Amino acid sequence: MANISEARVLIVSANGFEQSELEIPRDKLRGAGATVQVASPGGSTITGWDKDDWGRPATVDLSIADAKVDDYEALVLPGGQINPDLLRIDNRAMSLIRAFLDSGKPVAAVCHAPWLLIEAGAVKGREATSYPSIRTDMENAGAIWKDEEVVVSDGIITSRNPGDLDAFVDKIIEEIEEGRHRRAA
Repeated sequence: MANISEARVLIVSANGFEQSELEIPRDKLRGAGATVQVASPGGSTITGWDKDDWGRPATVDLSIADAKVDDYEALVLPGGQINPDLLRIDNRAMSLIRAFLDSGKPVAAVCHAPWLLIEAGAVKGREATSYPSIRTDMENAGAIWKDEEVVVSDGIITSRNPGDLDAFVDKIIEEIEEGRHRRAA
């Protein structure tokens, strides 16, 4: 069990993340006292997507290749269409995501980021949610899809869209403080 004020959280993202889906969790978790770091494929600044055009850059702390599961209590995966589509074909990103899933530590994915959970083979038989346009992808991968603002299954946290971010972050904090989860493959 970890107190949020002592927790370290990793956000993994590439260019094209939904602006609010990286910034709000990062800022709210930091505001709650967590140390939050952002990792990108190249370890360099990434740029968000804000509604219908490129948004603001986000400072990156390290490359995905340098991130280690043992250094963090949780993983957060922001959505947007571009970001998870780039990450799901990035072998290092997928290895890191699978390692977090295997560790039992909380893994949180919002909007289109559950594509990464699909790629990791982590949704079969689990209740989950996502952006509605990937509902069929989720169900085809075996998820029990729910139209709810936040759904948790054994420490895997999913949310639908930017409107759900307050509930999403609250649930991340709750799951971090709860600790590791035993998850069947």
